[in-house]
Amino acid sequence: MIDYVRKILDARVYDVAVQTPLDPMARLSGRLGRPVFVKREDLQPVFSFKIRGAYNRIARLSEEARARGVICASAGNHAQGVALSSKRLGIEATIVMPVTTPPIKIEAVRYWGGNVVLHGDTFDVAYEHARELERERGLTFVHPYDDPDVIAGQGTIGMEMLQQHPDPIEAVFVPVGGGGLAAGVASYVKFLRPETKVIGVEPVDAASMKAAMAAGERVILDRVGLFADGVAVRQAGEETFALCRTLLDEVLTADTDEMCAAVKDIFEDMRVIAEPAGALALAGLKAYAARSPERTGALIAVNSGANMNFDRLRHVAERAEIGEAREILLGVTIPEQPGSYRRFIQMLGNRAITEFNYRYAENTDAHVFVGMKLNDAHREKPEVIETLTGLGYEVLDISANETAKLHVRYMVGGRAPALKDEVILRCEFPERPGALMKFLDGVGSLWNITLFHYRNHGADYGRVLVGLQVPKSDRARFAERMDDLGYPYEEETDNPAYRMFLSA
Repeated sequence: MIDYVRKILDARVYDVAVQTPLDPMARLSGRLGRPVFVKREDLQPVFSFKIRGAYNRIARLSEEARARGVICASAGNHAQGVALSSKRLGIEATIVMPVTTPPIKIEAVRYWGGNVVLHGDTFDVAYEHARELERERGLTFVHPYDDPDVIAGQGTIGMEMLQQHPDPIEAVFVPVGGGGLAAGVASYVKFLRPETKVIGVEPVDAASMKAAMAAGERVILDRVGLFADGVAVRQAGEETFALCRTLLDEVLTADTDEMCAAVKDIFEDMRVIAEPAGALALAGLKAYAARSPERTGALIAVNSGANMNFDRLRHVAERAEIGEAREILLGVTIPEQPGSYRRFIQMLGNRAITEFNYRYAENTDAHVFVGMKLNDAHREKPEVIETLTGLGYEVLDISANETAKLHVRYMVGGRAPALKDEVILRCEFPERPGALMKFLDGVGSLWNITLFHYRNHGADYGRVLVGLQVPKSDRARFAERMDDLGYPYEEETDNPAYRMFLSA
């Protein structure tokens, strides 16, 4: 830790990076009853903290290494950091990016002078290609997190925070992908203020550091969720894990709705739009504060970046209310008869209805998909459900049902009464031409497609709900074919929202 403190104090970052402010969040502080601050790394020249580590690493290269050039693999913020740092230092930079990378990120790297090489559908494939080019051309590989100089560059954030907030700090919250930012910040903060907690925060579906700390060794996750693509890392770094397992007090996780709610919190306090990974630390801060409401110490979260595609805002806005516990989603069974619809709405009283989906079905029961805005869903939701069930309605709480939130809400009423042997999958497709055709080629003509729902969320992958007619005798062969395709998927045939609104 002492060695890293020296490296942080000696880091060369301010030739290109700026000292970002530590801003108070007045509204959120009032809600939580304690001081909350955000470290504004979204104000860096590339709108991300990554510029610090990249510049510190590249600036320390020998003249011989500079003449050969540098290379990295990245689909986002690290790529821009390497490109800008190399431009400032007069070094040629090659950036290998997956072909699925959104054009806005590719153009940003080219704007900063990086030579973009598009290769592979995933980061892992792009990474391997970058290492091949490194060996072939004698380039210097600039790792996004698992490098001492990169870690030290990111650690300057911790140094600035302690200078900007000389008063006691209860806890600092840092987003964790590979662990470079967490390792650097923790090294400095724990050395100067060991009483201050340093807490890492990961997405619940990309928690590689949490898994490694639980296992006592680095592990490779089978897959990671891509909503917070800036921290979607399958395995923590070797050097970063060695530091984080010693210095972090704990690692928390946050789901998609909680990250969306944190994006909204930052916007409401500062009129700034953070990317999901940028708001991740604040989501963890809020969860920490909720479990200890009696404490009043100052809390700091790092807003690590603001490289958000504009068309993702629709998805964030939809999910923020649920993440703030201000909206609930219910599936309610009512009688399919005249007047029942009106009686149901009347029973809801003055509660604000955010969504209501219904279509006539030829049977004695009707199923409605209803969203309601509440002041405090944790407290009021049980009351609403108890009232409905007390009046004889059958109620299904689908507020936490990912399939319902992503797909079913847009498909209510689409039944096929005569359909048999339907299997439902929730998949992730690369957002690129040919991805659907690859899926169809893999499935072939063996199984009939019975349902398909896709909606663009402004990410570099698409979320798809697909149904196929697969006889029970053919399920094993079907599962093998899906595994061979390589697209991440979850079977949702038994999902209660699908059963209520879409199944035969």
